Amino acid sequence: MAAKTQDFTTMMKDMMGAFPVDTAAMEDAFKTTATLNEKLSGVALEAAEKSTEISSKWTKDTLTKLSEMSKAKSEPADYAKAMTDFASAQAEMTAEHMAAFAEIAKKVQMDTVELMMAAGKDMTEDASAAMKKATADMTATAKKASTAAAK
Repeated sequence: MAAKTQDFTTMMKDMMGAFPVDTAAMEDAFKTTATLNEKLSGVALEAAEKSTEISSKWTKDTLTKLSEMSKAKSEPADYAKAMTDFASAQAEMTAEHMAAFAEIAKKVQMDTVELMMAAGKDMTEDASAAMKKATADMTATAKKASTAAAK
């Protein structure tokens, strides 16, 4: 009775072929990442645009108040009043604009958390699908290899 030798080359080819190189899963992961980056960039650009608008308005308002303050006055006491009015207006504008900046920062934070949670869910789903497919492919190949080895 002659012992039948196994063809290890064929068996190795079958096993290596079983390791899934699922380009579709990789493409999905790339698309998910690209979409996330696009959305995060959108959040950052929107925040930058709004911040620039606030800064511009603040500068214009300050220049307008400085213009009022720098006008010639008829009485020396009017200069003191103009300075006091300017300082008061500046304090009020500062509080308003800082609150506006805080709202932008809060919105950026909320949008970013929301995007990251959605992306995490998408990536988890993609990884789960890829693992299920890999497991199924490996199981099928293992069965095929064990059947071939038994012959």
